[in-house]
Amino acid sequence: MEGTAVPGDVPQLPRRGPAPAVDRMSNAELARMVESEHPYRGKALFELSDRIPHDDDAATKVAMLSRLSSLRRARLFDRVSLAWSAIIALLAAETAHARASAYEAFGALDPAEQRDMLDYLEVSAIEEAHPRIA
Repeated sequence: MEGTAVPGDVPQLPRRGPAPAVDRMSNAELARMVESEHPYRGKALFELSDRIPHDDDAATKVAMLSRLSSLRRARLFDRVSLAWSAIIALLAAETAHARASAYEAFGALDPAEQRDMLDYLEVSAIEEAHPRIA
């Protein structure tokens, strides 16, 4: 049949292998996964983000990681980057350390990105943002 693709003609995506057990990894191991641009860096970042409300070290690492240009370029959807998701997780934790870390991380964004993020969060200043993560 002309024009019909056969299995050998269909491009295959590279296999990533099994997902690492991020819930059993240390904060430092998770941060290294993100920094090294591991295929599961998002999963590692989300695990660290889940720890923020009860772990200041995780909050510090997430704030540091949000400054990586690779996370600022990686989009989850629409305008929301992995870096923004990190800052949002810090804000949502509602601890003094996490919020201070979020303000510093937000301050490291360029002014245009700050304006976009404030617009996305529907606030006029980062201190007004109190996102909830389900």
